[in-house]
Amino acid sequence: MALELRHLRYLIAVAENGTFTRAAEELHISQPTLSQQIKQLERMLGAQLLDRTGRTVRLTDTGEAYIHHARRALRDLAAAERAVHDVRDLTRGHLRLAVTPTFTAYLTGPLAAELHSRHPGITLTLREMAQDRIEAGLLADDIDLGIAFTATHLPGITATELFTESLTLVTSARRPADGHRALPVEHLARMQLALLNGDFATRTHIDDYFAQHGISPRTAVEANSIQALTAIVQRTTLATVLPDAIAHDHPHLTLVPLDPPLPVRTVALLTRTDAYQSAAARAFTGLTHDLVRARG
Repeated sequence: MALELRHLRYLIAVAENGTFTRAAEELHISQPTLSQQIKQLERMLGAQLLDRTGRTVRLTDTGEAYIHHARRALRDLAAAERAVHDVRDLTRGHLRLAVTPTFTAYLTGPLAAELHSRHPGITLTLREMAQDRIEAGLLADDIDLGIAFTATHLPGITATELFTESLTLVTSARRPADGHRALPVEHLARMQLALLNGDFATRTHIDDYFAQHGISPRTAVEANSIQALTAIVQRTTLATVLPDAIAHDHPHLTLVPLDPPLPVRTVALLTRTDAYQSAAARAFTGLTHDLVRARG
């Protein structure tokens, strides 16, 4: 008997599903066939990998040790396949990109447009998710590149700084003639705000700023969509806090500087440290730096 990739995939499916029945359904094979294949793997290795005595199937200690290497082997083989099919002249290719939600409103559009303009043969899979999920996806080789913020990253993640992002108070009201003056932060305590909800890292930065200065503005609206938030602010007297680049793209919104100013954040391109970088990923990295320099 020879070890085949299906043995590894079958073992991982059983471990992740907890039962042979659900794993067999996921794999589109019969349960007896799946059970036979796992037993075959255990005979080849001379070790029991699964504990079948409980209501759910669990990995034994030996199985836990083995499956760690099995997952890594499958991940490395997938990377090897992409390397073989990588086309250096960029006439075709595929890029898997993940971004934190606020970038969808002002950054991903120009980046996707530039990628399509330069390399129309490259297909882009774009996903929006929280930063911790981006880093986990990079480590699992589910994502090629991520755009998020510099922070304390997971081991194995490399962050390359792109630019600093400023947060600002935003309203629909026109600024008076002396509108260049910054609004004292204490004035926020008398304002009603519409803010992004806690699913956004931006909200954490905003709440930290309020707490630092001892103010508690009334949050009249919470939204999980930047598009909804900007539409609400344009049509009401509510103010919000957003990256200033978003406000610049909306002519009916007005930026209001605060004293002291809201914090800035450093935007970074995230990769897995030891990952194979396809020609598409390298091309996207280059045009991202080009776009950032061009826009200042």
